[in-house]
Amino acid sequence: MKGPHIDYSPCLTRRSALGLVAAALIAPRSSAFAQTPAILVHKDPNCGCCAGWVRHLKDAGFAVTVKETADLHVVRRRLGVPTDLAACHTAEIAGYVIEGHVPAAAVRQLLDRRPAAVGLAVPGMPAGSPGMEGGTPQKYDVVLFGASGRQPFMQFIGAKATS
Repeated sequence: MKGPHIDYSPCLTRRSALGLVAAALIAPRSSAFAQTPAILVHKDPNCGCCAGWVRHLKDAGFAVTVKETADLHVVRRRLGVPTDLAACHTAEIAGYVIEGHVPAAAVRQLLDRRPAAVGLAVPGMPAGSPGMEGGTPQKYDVVLFGASGRQPFMQFIGAKATS
């Protein structure tokens, strides 16, 4: 006695086709943050503005690991940060160095463009930059630096890009 014939061949129905299209449209948007590389932040254990910058990165979707050290000059020397670009914390992400209060938007642009450079820096501690909120925000440059020199990368007022 033979059982009933069941056809197990794949069949694309209208509903399954719509589901595939919807998944294709939604997936890239929802996975953008999941593809962001982890960032390692070297900071002084007693620095409050550094903690504010770390919070800014986390709020922007970065996976942040913090390594506290009082010897940041050793870290900067190892990573090739010029002395005049030094700020209060140094980070590493995807082969780049991030020095100071660089906004997350600039870090994302760096990762998207992938220029030949050591990294980005915001020298000093501009008022209104991420981690330095409060008071009247200053206009400041994010500097791209490396073996071929330095150049402006982006400009900000506070955490908002102006260019």
